[in-house]
Amino acid sequence: MVVCGDDGLAHRLAAELRGVYREQVTLVVPPSGRRVRQPVVGRARAASAALRDMVNAAVNRTGNSDATGGTGGTGGPGGTGRELEATEPTEDVLADAGVERATALALVYDDDETNIRAALTARRLNPRLQLVLRLYNRRLGQHIEELLDQSAALASGGGPGSGSGSTTVLSDADTAAPALAATALVGTSKVVETDGLLLRAVERNPPRPGEVADPGLCTLALLSATSNDPAGADGSEDSGENGPQLLPDAAAVEAATGRGTVALEQVSYSGPPLPAGRAGVPAFGELFSRRLRWSLAGLAACVVALAVALMVVTGDHPLHATYVTLLDLFSINEPAHNADIGRQILQLLSGFVGLLLLPVLLAAVLEALGTFRSASTLRKPPRGLGGHVVLLGLGKIGTRVLTRLREMDIPVVCVEADPEARGMATARRLRVPVVLGDVTQEGVLEAAKIHRAHSLLALTSVDTTNLEAVLYARSVRSRLRVVLRLYDDDFATAVYRTLRAAHPRALTRSRSVTHLAAPSFAGAMMGRQILGAIPVERRVLLFAAVEVAGHPQLEGKTVGEAFRAGAWRVLALEVSDGERAAGADSPSEGARESRLVWELPDTYVLRGSDRVVLAATRRGLAELLGRRARQQSPG
Repeated sequence: MVVCGDDGLAHRLAAELRGVYREQVTLVVPPSGRRVRQPVVGRARAASAALRDMVNAAVNRTGNSDATGGTGGTGGPGGTGRELEATEPTEDVLADAGVERATALALVYDDDETNIRAALTARRLNPRLQLVLRLYNRRLGQHIEELLDQSAALASGGGPGSGSGSTTVLSDADTAAPALAATALVGTSKVVETDGLLLRAVERNPPRPGEVADPGLCTLALLSATSNDPAGADGSEDSGENGPQLLPDAAAVEAATGRGTVALEQVSYSGPPLPAGRAGVPAFGELFSRRLRWSLAGLAACVVALAVALMVVTGDHPLHATYVTLLDLFSINEPAHNADIGRQILQLLSGFVGLLLLPVLLAAVLEALGTFRSASTLRKPPRGLGGHVVLLGLGKIGTRVLTRLREMDIPVVCVEADPEARGMATARRLRVPVVLGDVTQEGVLEAAKIHRAHSLLALTSVDTTNLEAVLYARSVRSRLRVVLRLYDDDFATAVYRTLRAAHPRALTRSRSVTHLAAPSFAGAMMGRQILGAIPVERRVLLFAAVEVAGHPQLEGKTVGEAFRAGAWRVLALEVSDGERAAGADSPSEGARESRLVWELPDTYVLRGSDRVVLAATRRGLAELLGRRARQQSPG
């Protein structure tokens, strides 16, 4: 395996492949002085000690439960590798890294152009290479994926069955955004979404005596027994029986008392369409103020009343009476000096109403122009806003999280220091209020109504900025729900434990984007379609689509026999149109729009032609791939 990158994702991915999948990894990184950000394992440990001193909190364990594996050497038990330093992934550098003999190559540079250029070169060097690219531009990623797959097929001398390599394009922002958005909301679950399929993991409190817990589709995990302890492990790998148990069997679920669970639910949801006012021309109700609409309605009522009165006085047809009234209203009718007194009075009243109509029409025009002008500018937080999410940072991660939150119709107020940030255009399109300013300056968070906010999402690219914003927000509102993005997972663990010890009654979550994204990239390098990842405390549960053929742990076994507690579990079966799994007696259990059959009976026998969706731990997925046995050779 070859991993090329210039930030923490490359190091985390290399450690994932070495420590979990036991792969031989060559890591290609820029020279130390030219890296976007150097490994911060040591800095994270020093920072965690400083934080403990700041709040005088007793932390029982250090925050090194899931190390990144360093910058070289073995990087984990059973895995070997080496590290190369190169400014750019040129053809000579890729050849020196062994791309021509490699099984998979991951290009995770922060620059899309660098990844694309290196991918084209690597595909030419090795058409059978499994390519994994990190691209932020999703539309461009689809075209690049098709281009590289077609190139590999032609270079291998045929179609898909010729042994050509495949290409997978992933985005760390898309991988981490659902978990970050869901973590900020109470009652909104962690989700995995791909191609219209939405899986929701719901955290449920321990059932009361006499209650029966609803397992949903299945129980994914038992939460940590120390989840209510501020100094608890909260999901560390070394937390033993007190830590979370992923994919427990029925006996473990029944035996667990007083522990919360994570249950899986399926949601048929593709995202609500944006209201017409968010894109294009604003709706009528947003064009004019309420006072102006009432004025227009009053004038219309006067016109109707005058037309009815004219019809009664003159005996005209209703349409003719309305027409004459409008002529009088706009002062283009002949004077009624020869008519009776009633007709003359109505004409004078119509002229008076016409005079009142002129300023109302002028106000309507000015308001409409102002509304169209403000539709392309940034909105300010409205008065009386409360219960919203304050989002700090509109970079790559912040933009994706903002889109997720608006798809769920969650009110959001953004704070961004750079008026030319990547997500400013998205905020304008979605008509989300934005406060321009440095979040570390006094008054910026107050302008975002932080004192009435529901939660705070600190997603800037600077760890100290996120931490300072969270600490200041906690001083304004001590029980505010906060989620902060931190670069290194060790640092995120230490910050989480310290903040939780300092504010035991407040909800705090720290998330590392590399920690959330690395399992999906590693699984893609192993040749499996990773649908997404759901964090369970400090651990990660993967969802993958797997072909049953070639896996002795699945093929020819029933769903019940294929389940391995703590490793993997078959969740759904993909079927063709009209096909139905054995044991599905009712149409509702057959093929659906997503072509996935849920709630498979334990007696269903998995065939080699089947394609299943399963949940797996990282180590379980590594074992299922079956590559460890091929590496148990001397030396």
